[in-house]
Amino acid sequence: MNTAWLPIWILIPFIASNVVAESSSRPNIVVIMCDDLGYSDVGFSGAPDIRTPNLDSLAKAGTICTSGYVAHPFCGPSRMGMMSGRYPHAFGGQYNLPPTHIGMDDYNKLGIPREETMISTVLQNAGYTTGAIGKWHLGEEADYHPNNRGFDDFYGFLGGGHNYFPEQYSAAYDRQKRAGKVRINDYLLPLQHNGKRTAEDEYLTDALSKQAVRFINEASAKDKPFFMYLAYNAPHSPMEAKEEDLAANSHIKNQKRRVVAGMVTAVDRGVGLVTQTLKQQGKFDNTLVIFLSDNGGKSVFGSSNAPFRGVKGDTWEGGFRVPMFFHWPDKIPAQKFDYPVSALDFYPTFAALADAEIPNSKKLDGKNILADMSNGTNPRPNDVIFAMRHRAGYSDVSARRGDWKAVRYSNQPWRLFNITEDLGELNDLASSNPERLQELVAAAEKWSQTHAEPLFFDSPVARDKWHESDMPHFDKAFEIEVGAPPLRPVTHVTDSDVAEPVVNIPQKTEAGVKLKRGDSTLEHFIALEKAKWKKNGWNWNQEKVEATFQQIDADQDGIASGKEKKAYWAK
Repeated sequence: MNTAWLPIWILIPFIASNVVAESSSRPNIVVIMCDDLGYSDVGFSGAPDIRTPNLDSLAKAGTICTSGYVAHPFCGPSRMGMMSGRYPHAFGGQYNLPPTHIGMDDYNKLGIPREETMISTVLQNAGYTTGAIGKWHLGEEADYHPNNRGFDDFYGFLGGGHNYFPEQYSAAYDRQKRAGKVRINDYLLPLQHNGKRTAEDEYLTDALSKQAVRFINEASAKDKPFFMYLAYNAPHSPMEAKEEDLAANSHIKNQKRRVVAGMVTAVDRGVGLVTQTLKQQGKFDNTLVIFLSDNGGKSVFGSSNAPFRGVKGDTWEGGFRVPMFFHWPDKIPAQKFDYPVSALDFYPTFAALADAEIPNSKKLDGKNILADMSNGTNPRPNDVIFAMRHRAGYSDVSARRGDWKAVRYSNQPWRLFNITEDLGELNDLASSNPERLQELVAAAEKWSQTHAEPLFFDSPVARDKWHESDMPHFDKAFEIEVGAPPLRPVTHVTDSDVAEPVVNIPQKTEAGVKLKRGDSTLEHFIALEKAKWKKNGWNWNQEKVEATFQQIDADQDGIASGKEKKAYWAK
């Protein structure tokens, strides 16, 4: 059937109904994902200080998802959810895969189970040229390598992060290699192209953008559509920005915030190159571009999740509600879409657009949302969006349906919020709405019954705590208690452009050991954390902070060194 003459309002539902027959009519699909990007770290979702003209231009011409969610509040599980179309808890992917250099070899042999057919494989089988650029973090052994999970082309790194300047990470890698070190930090390893190591000479974000341009040019020469997954690791730590990008953000006084801005500036520059290349190849008008972050930002590094409470790792909105937009000229309307959209929806939506066959045995937790997005209707009026993050001995949980969200945080009683009116999750309505709370908690408990035991853990501490605490304790998690302590109003780095709270830095330990820049004694660390917790409106927990210090102090010398802090917070 020739659909060229159909008006847009008819064409969108037609495309979304999974009846696209001719390969020439199927769109190219580009997913651009940032790492630890805060909700207000880009202009189109509210950053008052970071300039992102290329992203903003696409967002303004497309649909901005003001309630865009991911499947988990930190890196690996979020990506596993998006690529598998399922909550990662269902197949044991609740934790990050551990860095290879810490020696958890059995876990490093794992990834998304082979039984979970990824969207890349579905699109590849449907005749798409497929490419993954940047961060993978979904498994490193052959069975889980991107080239064996549906991607024709892969350029990037397999672990959870990487340093940015090749002159630094290449030199460090070479030194450690010459010294005979067997386990070298993942962040220093050479990049690879289709399984072969490759040398890079550009700042990493720029290098990934260049490879995205290469892939588009090569794929455009073929007589079939393409799917590109461009996974920047910016602005994930280590916090490293180019001097010229820092200079471009000199209007930002807060030094941490300025580094975030510099890293995001490089991403925006790359998005501009991708857009330009799509236009040069005549592919722009028939390409669906989706932009998002894998989870919330880390305020300790200068990111902002305003106006939401919480940070990366939390089940508050700031942990897993992310900046997101869809852009497809003349197919996706220019609008702000306030209904909830999940990264879990990408899988069925892409499969429908590609006229692709999803295996009969494949379970999906999302839905094809394109028609609802086009029509401005709610794709999930009665469905619940969940989040769960396991901690030491308990789990943080949230469940949102429509305007209402239930949250259990830090093993405290359940809270209930009208999330459309109370973005900062400040006014607990649990006591006055017991039936609504009970419905959401019951839905979350039913969802938890689909979960599998974790296949892997991101650290020996997380593994040991899980078993020592006899997790997951769902019987306790879903007991309905109300009367949680009041919360303080949430603040953000963007509320006022000032430096972090000043804490006097000791020069020596009590034993007279001289401290280097960035080192902390326990007392100094507690003072720093107390200032941070107060700023973020968190209820102070000194026992938790002291436990964190002990985890950071890997050599147990009583000093949390700058190096140890960097390694810990990079997890």
